[in-house]
Amino acid sequence: MSHKRVTKRKVIIAAGAVAALGAAAILLPQANASQDGGSNDATAVKTLKAGDASDLASQLAELLGEAFAGSYYDSEGQQLVVNVINVEGDDINIDGDENQVIVQAKKAGAKIRQVDNSTAELEAAAATLKKEATIPGTAWGVDPKTNKILVTADSTVTGTKWDQLESTVKTLGSGMATIQKSAGKLSTKVAGGDAIFGGGARCSLGFNVTAGDGSPAFLTAGHCGVAAEQWSDAEDGEPIATVDQATFPGDGDFALVKYDDPATVAASEVNLGDQTLQITEAAEATVGTQVFRMGSTTGLNDGQVLALDATVNYPEGTVTGLIQTDVCAEPGDSGGSLFTQDGQAIGLTSGGSGDCTVGGETFFQPVTTALEAVGATLGDGGLGAGDEVGGEEAGAGAVDENGDGIDDNTGEAIEGGGEEAGAGAVDENGDGIDDNTGEAIQGGGEEAGAGEAGGDAVGGDAVGGEEAGAGDHQQGAGNEDQSGVEEGAEGTETH
Repeated sequence: MSHKRVTKRKVIIAAGAVAALGAAAILLPQANASQDGGSNDATAVKTLKAGDASDLASQLAELLGEAFAGSYYDSEGQQLVVNVINVEGDDINIDGDENQVIVQAKKAGAKIRQVDNSTAELEAAAATLKKEATIPGTAWGVDPKTNKILVTADSTVTGTKWDQLESTVKTLGSGMATIQKSAGKLSTKVAGGDAIFGGGARCSLGFNVTAGDGSPAFLTAGHCGVAAEQWSDAEDGEPIATVDQATFPGDGDFALVKYDDPATVAASEVNLGDQTLQITEAAEATVGTQVFRMGSTTGLNDGQVLALDATVNYPEGTVTGLIQTDVCAEPGDSGGSLFTQDGQAIGLTSGGSGDCTVGGETFFQPVTTALEAVGATLGDGGLGAGDEVGGEEAGAGAVDENGDGIDDNTGEAIEGGGEEAGAGAVDENGDGIDDNTGEAIQGGGEEAGAGEAGGDAVGGDAVGGEEAGAGDHQQGAGNEDQSGVEEGAEGTETH
């Protein structure tokens, strides 16, 4: 299967199995972390990658217990900001004699911010909204940057509906929720990576997985799964997969679709048009993280995570537990892949308002929740990850316990992986450059074909920019808008 359209905001993958998106080509303005509610010793706050920040947030949520009130990633400072509250009247004393739990959290590298609303209070507010304001065209989720519930109302919420929503928000109390208006209309957006077709509808494949019984399968949106039982990789083509499970509306928007041929090799990757990004793991979303979406209608687009545990009231019914973002999407993008530049699978496109011309907000089904619900695992269930297929002997980049392809005892590359596998050897900060000598590490950086490390050369024009086929002249398959998709094709419905 191949994408029919890739937008100009396209990114490029570094050479070898260690793939990374060329962020220089697509960065949006970054959000600044709020400085309200306390200060921190700057030397104690660690600089973290988004994926590492997500892992740390999960650990600190367990450590802090009731004091934990959410977290978000400050992408500009590359820091994890953790909200905390007073518990049972105990002063957290961020700047004075500190609570020992807070001391541990700061030593772990997080930036601590004291806030007013606890997780329990925010959950109670969301429950009130569900009871009193479940109105089609509305959505809400927790925004840890403001420590409030972010309520969204689309263009259909007017008159008595708006009055009902506004009055419900007021009953929550001051400082508990905010309302924003959306110019568009909330709807599901049938299609995430490659286009799939079923029952006259077009959706997008999200991520390839292995079902609980070991058979190859893929995840897509639940509203796609309930729209048709069988799916093809070509319009009017023979079915290649059959829906096994589908949830929509309700507690999510996801479907498990099994390939009809049990010998199907379901690669764990996202098709970006002229190249692919290896998907290495499923991860939880973190507010503030830059994410990328691939869809069969609009191609590749990016944005940030705005809120978590969002509830969306579609015309078809209410869906809970979603991720809210400012990434755009259009009909046909449903089910598509939401992922990070490090190859982490984050979500499946559910729906939203707006489009990729005027912008808007899009909601995603968390991949981790979907995998757990359907009993599947990400990828091919081990094919390509073992010793003989992939792994060391296949040159996929053998790794040791910490995943760097370097023997921690000898300091040498593991045979068949790391540098020698051509996967792009990396040093501690992952740029393929020896920090002591300033030279490219053998097999990585420039020599691995990843491009000149640092600056605009990586992911910029030379590597992944126009010369690599990301520019306009490389787009499209021959129609006027360079999308390769015939506008208004008869017999295919996009949602």
